[in-house]
Amino acid sequence: MEKVSIGVFGGSGFYKFGEDVTELKIDTPYGIPSSKVFIATVEGKRVAFLPRHGVDHDYPPHKINFRANLWAMKELGVKRIFGPCAAGSLQVNVNPGDIVFCDTFVDRTNGRADTFYDGPLTTHISSADPYCPDMRKQCIAAAKELKIKHHETGTVVVINGPRFSSKAESKWFTKQGWEVVNMSQYPEMVLARELEMCYVNISLITDYDCGLESEVAPTNVKEIIAVFQKNLSNLQNLLFKIIKDMPEERACVCDRTLEFSRFND
Repeated sequence: MEKVSIGVFGGSGFYKFGEDVTELKIDTPYGIPSSKVFIATVEGKRVAFLPRHGVDHDYPPHKINFRANLWAMKELGVKRIFGPCAAGSLQVNVNPGDIVFCDTFVDRTNGRADTFYDGPLTTHISSADPYCPDMRKQCIAAAKELKIKHHETGTVVVINGPRFSSKAESKWFTKQGWEVVNMSQYPEMVLARELEMCYVNISLITDYDCGLESEVAPTNVKEIIAVFQKNLSNLQNLLFKIIKDMPEERACVCDRTLEFSRFND
């Protein structure tokens, strides 16, 4: 099996990436991932790409096998994962087409398998800083160089889906000061951290959520995908730039997550 160190999860509307593609079917102890893993060449480096919803968008967010997706990446040797996603804006200054590099999250999901450690090896990882600080710095630097409109920080509130928020829910999220709403960020980032992989969120804003104080039309899927596709080139150019400039060695502490997280060690 070809070993790679960089992984990318494709979000809604993002199903292909890179050139010279090899397809791998990987089974895991947690079941089958959302699709085959596509090993592609990006800026001279081999990268593992997996569309989290499947190549035909077969899996709604509450049915994604996040553990299988992350385990497949780990089996390939992946150490760093990019998690781009389509997301809604909860604040008027965060506009469709913007990119937000979220630095924290609020989990509003339910019923999702969100840990690899169900016992007997009791494990409590820290979620204080869930996204790799080094990868976030690299993303921000690349966005500045490419002159892509972006926000360096942001809170993503993750709802269960598949429905969108009610106006009351959306207004509540906005009043809390959170910037982004999405359905797939949790538990993806914490599972990556449990496997001691670096993970960064890249939220591509596709719409204003329905609870903003100004008049906003209700969200619909066709408009979301249209905005995402219109701005997909920005996202891909950003990924190309970051992957090209990314150093081989990690300088963060993501690979030491489990060092102080277990009762049994």
